[in-house]
Order: sequence, then structure tokens, then C-alpha cells
Amino acid sequence: MTKHKIYTMSVASVYPHYVAKAEKKGRTKTEVDQIVRWLTGYSQEELEAQLKNQTDFETFFAEAPQLNPSRAMIKGVICGVRVEEIEEPIMQEIRYLDKLIDELAKGKAMEKILRNLK
Repeated sequence: MTKHKIYTMSVASVYPHYVAKAEKKGRTKTEVDQIVRWLTGYSQEELEAQLKNQTDFETFFAEAPQLNPSRAMIKGVICGVRVEEIEEPIMQEIRYLDKLIDELAKGKAMEKILRNLK
């Protein structure tokens, strides 16, 4: 089976689109970075290095320091598919990120996006 095209795309090639989507709705690059760090466990410096190195999505998630266990609480539809039902692990991680950025652009509070339980 051939890999999906997005696996070999660099995160840096998509990242500006995440930021633009957020900024268009009055959110910030800082919030986008916070979401990526929450999901992957990368520090800000590590995230910037991954972007600078043009790391592909498959490697980006495979090398993530600590995928957040609360990401399993991310539910909903992105690109017509329920994220919680995606069976391919890397694709599910990519769609989790897409879903979180979508929630940011829709004005959801950061506490809810980051699944902070109180």
C-alpha cells in the first residue's frame, strides 16, 4: 500500500496555512504553536527546529516527544471523516491537529481546545 501524500509533506509547508486560518479569525500564531506543543510534546524550540528542517508529517509525529494522552478526547468530523474512527495512527494524529486548528478558528476557548478538565 502506498503512503498517503500528506505523510511525505513537510509540516512547514502546511503550518503557514494553520496560522493564516487562525489569524483570519482573530486568533494568533502563539495559539497555533500552543496547540501543536500540547498535542506533540515538542518545546517551542523543538517545534521551530522541526519547521526549519522541513520535517515531514510522518517523522514529525513519529518523533514527537510525548503525544498528549488527552488527545483521545478529540472528537468530531474533519474532511468528512470522524477523527475518532480513523484507524491509521499517523493519519489520526494529523487529523487531530487539523481538528484542533479548526476549533481555534471557530473561536473555541483554549481551555476547551486543550481538553483541560476541571
